[in-house]
Amino acid sequence: MSSTQAASQETHVGAMPVIGLLGSMLSVQVGAAFAKGLFPVLGSEGTTTLRLAIGALMLAVVLRPWKVLPSRKNLPWLAAYGITVCAMNMLFYAALQRIPLGICVALEFTGPLFVATLGSRRLLDLVWIALAIAGIALLSPFADASRGLDPLGVALALAAGACWGLYIIFAQKAGAGLGVRTSAYGMAIAAVLALPFGFSAAQPHLADPHIMAGAAVVGLFSTALPFYLEMMVLARMPAKVYGMLVCLEPAGGALTGFLFLAEKLNLLQCAGIAAVIAAAFGTAVAARRPMASPA
Repeated sequence: MSSTQAASQETHVGAMPVIGLLGSMLSVQVGAAFAKGLFPVLGSEGTTTLRLAIGALMLAVVLRPWKVLPSRKNLPWLAAYGITVCAMNMLFYAALQRIPLGICVALEFTGPLFVATLGSRRLLDLVWIALAIAGIALLSPFADASRGLDPLGVALALAAGACWGLYIIFAQKAGAGLGVRTSAYGMAIAAVLALPFGFSAAQPHLADPHIMAGAAVVGLFSTALPFYLEMMVLARMPAKVYGMLVCLEPAGGALTGFLFLAEKLNLLQCAGIAAVIAAAFGTAVAARRPMASPA
């Protein structure tokens, strides 16, 4: 097979994997929009705790992790992975309580972007980093004094991005022995760790069918459905195409926030999101591995 034929096969992707990946990304954003609707009742901590607990139960039913037990050597990496999943979700929902969804996703997206370029010596990768930094600057609370963002919300979103970067590293280490079941174990660990932070806020509403139905929707759309779709997609899609499409996620967050939460962004904020998307897209084109999404 010639190199041209190989490249053609690598870049050619059918419609169904693309639709599946776009559906996965949309599902995550819809789940976040539903989660934001629970914040007035449960707060970000209570919502995160229920999301992690319900997501862990759903993944346990689908993946049946007890069929493959972690080795003693793998336990430290699995623990680090679970801690990162908990921290990432706690920080993201705390940020989402304070700033619009699209901006929150764009700022969090900088974490895996910097991991993808970490250690690179190519000048072009420095261009993508500079573009991402420019996007962060445009999304900062000081870029537009008339519509400044909550500084704490921005800081929390960036911290969630840092956890996303660590998530990628720990997921690769922990997943070496557990495969796809790593997410089920990690989500269970994260749910247990979240209990001290959110159980007191969630406990009075555990018997409320409306609140629990909303939490189940968040768990389904934020965890179970996107994970299932991504498992189907990754087997049928080249890493480079996957990485390029995932870069649309901040735009999906902005669109979902506008449609479901009536969150309007100004031109500077839209430009900041576009800069982060462009930086992530450029990084994905040159990357050798896909830019992983959090479970």
